Amino acid sequence: MSSPDDHPGDADEDNAGIRKIIHVDMDAFYASVEQRDDPTLRGKPVAVGGSSGRGVVAATSYEARAFGVRSAMPSSRAARLCPELIFRKPRFEVYKQVSDAIRAIFRDYTPHVEPLSLDEAYLDVTADLRGIGSATRIAEAIRRRIREETGLTASAGVSYNKFLAKLASDQNKPDGLCVIRPGEGAQFVATLPVRRFHGVGPRGAEKMARLGIETGADLRAKDIAFLRQHFGSFAEYLFRAARGIDLRQVRANRPRKSVGGERTFFEDIEDAETLRETMGHIVDVVWDRIERAGAHGRTVTLKLRYADFRTITRARSVAQRIAGKDEFARIGHALLAELMPLPQPIRLMGLTLSALEGEERAAPPERDGQLPLF
Repeated sequence: MSSPDDHPGDADEDNAGIRKIIHVDMDAFYASVEQRDDPTLRGKPVAVGGSSGRGVVAATSYEARAFGVRSAMPSSRAARLCPELIFRKPRFEVYKQVSDAIRAIFRDYTPHVEPLSLDEAYLDVTADLRGIGSATRIAEAIRRRIREETGLTASAGVSYNKFLAKLASDQNKPDGLCVIRPGEGAQFVATLPVRRFHGVGPRGAEKMARLGIETGADLRAKDIAFLRQHFGSFAEYLFRAARGIDLRQVRANRPRKSVGGERTFFEDIEDAETLRETMGHIVDVVWDRIERAGAHGRTVTLKLRYADFRTITRARSVAQRIAGKDEFARIGHALLAELMPLPQPIRLMGLTLSALEGEERAAPPERDGQLPLF
């Protein structure tokens, strides 16, 4: 692992045939936009989301995070952790405008941009438009332009595959840059706590700790049979991740096949009323996304992940497009009711609309990363 200053020469040019991937992640995006637009909020703990009893925190400033306030946390709990917390309602249209400006910067360097959400994206700069040749220098230029043109900061990771680039972007946050060069990936992953791996939440890390897995090196020491026994279909991902392997390509302009979201819980839940309230939150946010995308579909799919990592899905299709939010909610709640009582607590719930009409009109999929629903 290197910082750009460690290599004043252009190490990128010494690795012909190896992809050059950048992952750019805005720092506390929603909250930072609020602090930018309202100077009285700067330096103060800010949460974007509803402040009512049923409200959920969508995003937090770094000042709020110092008190343990996190996204997806109930607003009531956040207020207890940080009595001085300032709530702001989400302004998605503003966030979308800022995101569009940032993506325009990306496309000055490469057409191969895969947005993951309003606040993060992968870029393949193996053959960049400006002929710079160095992924590190391109990442530095992008971060500088984002600061100058939007007044916000971004962190970036540079590596030879998507998995490593994403890990790298989180390494020196906020406002940082990290480079994982060819030959360094496996060693870098070995030193990380497994909690840093995408998809491994607090409960997952606890389960791994009970199995003697706390770092990437511990995970690599387990064979695929062991991982399949304990983690099911998640095993293949864990096996590759422990070795720093990721063959996925950066896919620009992917056709939208579904619109949905999911929420991972801080604590596993099984209480029926809590599950129904959670479903209501997910319906609210996902339907907002459906409307913003102008999407129409006929199939609703519920996804649940149990405490033991087993994942199940249940789907229901209708003959005509879903008429509106009420019908979408009714089907989601019906799918959940059919599974009650649950055999064990769940750590994740998701809801998706698919069998879309007019997919060619839809924008590339976006996961609004500040809110784990996406």
